[in-house]
Amino acid sequence: MLIGVPKEIKNHEYRVGLTPESVAELVQDGQSVVMETQAGAGIGASDEEYIAAGATIAQTAKEIFDTAEMIIKVKEPQANERAMLREGQILYTFLHLAPDAPQTKDLIESGSVCIAYETVTDDRGFLPLLRPMSQVAGRLSIQVGAKALQKDGGGRGVLLGGVPGTAPAKVVIIGGGDVGFNAAQMAVGMQADVTILDRSNTRMEELSYYFGNKAKIVRSTPAVLDELLTTADLVVGAVLIPGASAPKLVTREHLSTMLDGAVLVDVAIDQGGCFESSRATTHDDPTYIVDGVVHYCVANMPGAVARTSTYALNAATLVHAKRLARLGWKEALASDPHLLNGLNVCEGKLTIEAVAEAQGLDWVPASSCV
Repeated sequence: MLIGVPKEIKNHEYRVGLTPESVAELVQDGQSVVMETQAGAGIGASDEEYIAAGATIAQTAKEIFDTAEMIIKVKEPQANERAMLREGQILYTFLHLAPDAPQTKDLIESGSVCIAYETVTDDRGFLPLLRPMSQVAGRLSIQVGAKALQKDGGGRGVLLGGVPGTAPAKVVIIGGGDVGFNAAQMAVGMQADVTILDRSNTRMEELSYYFGNKAKIVRSTPAVLDELLTTADLVVGAVLIPGASAPKLVTREHLSTMLDGAVLVDVAIDQGGCFESSRATTHDDPTYIVDGVVHYCVANMPGAVARTSTYALNAATLVHAKRLARLGWKEALASDPHLLNGLNVCEGKLTIEAVAEAQGLDWVPASSCV
């Protein structure tokens, strides 16, 4: 199979779909790979390294889309990329369709076969292809939140860990999954006063066992959230409903109860955001202020640490890329129910119920496509 990797064009997106090492594995597996020139520049990988790994180099994205049987990307295809997709072509990347009706419409009309990293599952019901980016985003959320808390970042002028004689910043993390856990690790390491909210008894026990007295683990209820928001310096939104839009847990009314210069970091912004006042931002202009509260809502946070993110992502995604290339999409999906869960759009049909509900569209079960 001919696999194509275009250069990412989303604002300040430096990741790339395949590393040179991944290309070498695919070539050794009997596949062909074509890379757009400079596609790997953001992770420090030159065209020469890709050529040495066995890839050929195309000068434009159009060459990639015109010839490749499978497109491997990182971020969702932008409008001009979606216009180049063709019937039967495999698209393997993050999609996050629920809050993005224009993308859903374009992918359906393209007739392509779209497999989303974020809905592929494993034997434990987890999301193994999303997990590495959740880990990166969770850790980054504290870094960017700490910066935004500085006066020059628009915040209260509070140091996350404080110093002797002052109180540390109060950090509230909504959601104790991969994002929340990694955010908490960083916040605890920076000696902040950390509270993690979750609703799963099992997960709360796991978090309590791990963090001990270094973080407070509290059952998430509206009343508890209301109270914690009034004193929080930094709030990290780390909730996820696989494939669906994120619930709006912090309302616009909440902002008036918060401290002036407090910071909200919405890691769920790819799925529409979990704060009612959230709107997607970019690395160019990452924050804005509503009612005195700083919002950080960058939709591709891991792109800021592109090399770490790309290698972490490839470690998870490559196994399925090899399977798709070796077997073709129908056999690969039919023989692996977890990969089948990644099918979001198939030859003109939407195959994710949560997206259909969010956008008022018809859908078919993914199993009907294979």
